[in-house]
Amino acid sequence: GVDLQVCTSKNPTCCTKKMEERYQTAAKQDIQQVIQTSSATLKFLISRNAAAFQETFEMLIRLAENYTSTLFCNAYRNMAAEATAQVQEFFTDVGLFIFGTDISIEEFVNRFFDTLFPVVYNHVINPGLTDISLEYAECLRMARRDMRPFGNVPRKAIGYIRRSLLPSRTFLQALNLGIEVINTTDHLHFSKDCSRALLRMQYCPHCQGLTLSKPCMGYCLNVIRGCLANMAEVDLHWQGYIQSLEELSSAMSGTYDIEHVLLNFHSLVNDALVQARINGPELSEKVNKVCGPPVRKSTQSPGCSFDQNKDNQGLKMFSRDNEETLANRRKEFISYLRLYRAFYGGLADQLCGNELAAADGLPCWNGEDVVRSYTHRVVGSGIKAQSANPEVKVKGTDPVISQIIDKLKHVIQV
Repeated sequence: GVDLQVCTSKNPTCCTKKMEERYQTAAKQDIQQVIQTSSATLKFLISRNAAAFQETFEMLIRLAENYTSTLFCNAYRNMAAEATAQVQEFFTDVGLFIFGTDISIEEFVNRFFDTLFPVVYNHVINPGLTDISLEYAECLRMARRDMRPFGNVPRKAIGYIRRSLLPSRTFLQALNLGIEVINTTDHLHFSKDCSRALLRMQYCPHCQGLTLSKPCMGYCLNVIRGCLANMAEVDLHWQGYIQSLEELSSAMSGTYDIEHVLLNFHSLVNDALVQARINGPELSEKVNKVCGPPVRKSTQSPGCSFDQNKDNQGLKMFSRDNEETLANRRKEFISYLRLYRAFYGGLADQLCGNELAAADGLPCWNGEDVVRSYTHRVVGSGIKAQSANPEVKVKGTDPVISQIIDKLKHVIQV
């Protein structure tokens, strides 16, 4: 073939233009394959843990809901049926928040105590033979924040819930972003110049019948660093991402550990009910002033309808796993993740060293011929360093990479 674009040579050649085009496609596919293989264990590490943490949070929420419903069944049986619905709604909100829905913690914690007040008034503070009317219950619900029947407990609950849920939500969001970063860099678009350089490095020797020669190390580094210049820009932010995940993870232990806060929520509720009972007489007076004397309707509250055995299997399983607590699981995950801190910065070296280039001291391909060693200057990683790259021209930043860097900066800030 006389009309070759890239694999031109002084010697006769075994390639046609059609073959060169096929080789060009193959060279791009090869490099993509090699990049995806290199990131596969990292991607698996993050996605497996994201799924495991999500599952653990779901289990925790179910367990905490059980504990709280059980409290009503055991200690406040007559109002258990009504309270269970509020408890369910509350823990549904907890789940929505952790898994990323934009709802206000203050709002849903307050709503829980607002809707609990009429139930507590009806069964603990001013019990009667029949239930209070819906309108009367609504008046109590609206008055709860001014009357403060539960003392300081709702405020305390908001503080605890916020300081334990927010880090867990951020942790999950960060893991999902990690997967997105890898998916993005796994499917990076290579420039025309890079594709030609890859073709020259990988397949042009075939056109001269040199099917066994491998590229020289320095040559390989120049080509791959040129092709991955944009990816190398992620390096600094990826390191920052792993470091801030580490800091977040250690800050999640202790008093505000989500496990501790959710599984003890029932005792906060118990404190609230005790407060209401103690303040009973003066609460009755306040209620009479604001809502008038109780208006009752003739229905009888059912007893406890909560099935305590339903989830016991899950609970047993959870408490068994509990020895490897969330904190330990996080620690272990972070220590594995740390091994990938320099993943993006060292990728070109890893690819050339492990897969692509000839071993030191062996004759190697320099893009034109088989030689003893590569004589051009070898450039560093990243976009700035590429201005001196003899093998690949790199033009500016890839917008897809800029976008992923912005997302990393944002999550680090959060």
